[in-house]
Amino acid sequence: MKTLSITLLVLFCSIFSFAQDVLPNMQLETLDGKHINLEDISKDDQLVVISLWATWCVPCKKELDAINDVYSDWVDETNVKLYAISVDDARTVKRVKPLVSGKQWEYEILLDTNSELKRRLNAPTIPLTLIVKNNKILYRHSGYTPGSEDELYEKLLEFSE
Repeated sequence: MKTLSITLLVLFCSIFSFAQDVLPNMQLETLDGKHINLEDISKDDQLVVISLWATWCVPCKKELDAINDVYSDWVDETNVKLYAISVDDARTVKRVKPLVSGKQWEYEILLDTNSELKRRLNAPTIPLTLIVKNNKILYRHSGYTPGSEDELYEKLLEFSE
């Protein structure tokens, strides 16, 4: 009985960890109300950064501000595209558009108002930053400290080769 339990636990963990290595197939809404299939954003060898954030999350905004300062250089050097996916809920989602406009972020902004993506990525905290290529999650970083964007850039260079 104990061997069976251990075997089932190992099987469950391996299936669960596999699910986290790929971008889930789901639709997210843009600020304009259009829908984008998440699987479509990283196909054809497109290098993508996904940042889960919220208007109430100070480290999230600091990270996206820091990346915004160097984003055009990143695009020139690695052809990366960044999707900032807000996990603001129905109460706070109305703050997203004004905040993004004020910050003048050049990213594609998507909305995960029911936190389905956050749950499917097993992300207990934000900010969560991913590097994705061909729907495969190549890199995952949780939290933000000044300079984390430099580490992210080094990883982008590594994966763009």
